[in-house]
Amino acid sequence: MINITGRHAQPNRLYQRVAEELANAIRQGEYPAGSRLPAERKLAERFEISRPTVREAIIALEIAGIVEVRGGSGVYVCEEADSASNTTDLDIGPFDILEARILFEGEAAELAARQITDEEIAELREALEAMVQENDAEPICEQADENFHKLIARATKNDAVVAVCDLLWQMRNESPISARIHEKVRQSGSRPRIEEHRSVLDALARRDPAGARAAMRNHLTAVIQQLLDATEATAIEDARKSVEKDRSRFSLIDRAKALT
Repeated sequence: MINITGRHAQPNRLYQRVAEELANAIRQGEYPAGSRLPAERKLAERFEISRPTVREAIIALEIAGIVEVRGGSGVYVCEEADSASNTTDLDIGPFDILEARILFEGEAAELAARQITDEEIAELREALEAMVQENDAEPICEQADENFHKLIARATKNDAVVAVCDLLWQMRNESPISARIHEKVRQSGSRPRIEEHRSVLDALARRDPAGARAAMRNHLTAVIQQLLDATEATAIEDARKSVEKDRSRFSLIDRAKALT
């Protein structure tokens, strides 16, 4: 497995297996240096996996120095691909982490709504205000976002829930592949979503367990879409080709009109 952290690889992670198969295909000449990898949809069909898993595999290869992701163009094999690292453990991917957060933090919000105190509501309001201020700062650190979610976990009064939520945030912050994808999100101009957090806070303030659970799940589902949008590469290339095709067609029409 691809490993840049020096830790033992975990062979059961799907995106790592796909990354290794793609790396082997590159080394065997199926995709020579300088060539562009197939579209994301084609790779998903080839490996019978989801498109988010394809993106995690591509970013794993990017971190290892095997491919280069060019915004608006696609994914290209690096000239130095043959000498790039081929034993890297990049930890759990961000989409798996977010799916787990939807499950755990959704239920945590429901539990918190049953017993949250006025003081804890006030702390959440302060965290939300800090998030607004962080969104206007550069570089953004997202500390207030993390604090907001951890405050909700603590409001459950359940140490096991707190420990699980802390672990999920630790994985989000420390996994190289997760860090790279979240970096791409920030570079795309995306920020923590204030109104979604406000919806969670409002439901908690109403002591509405079902509403808090739904608001948290909706928020984290939207974050998944945010990551998908920020890591899109081949779809941009498809759109570019379509625009160029239309431009060429209309250019021919204009020339024909000019000759008549």
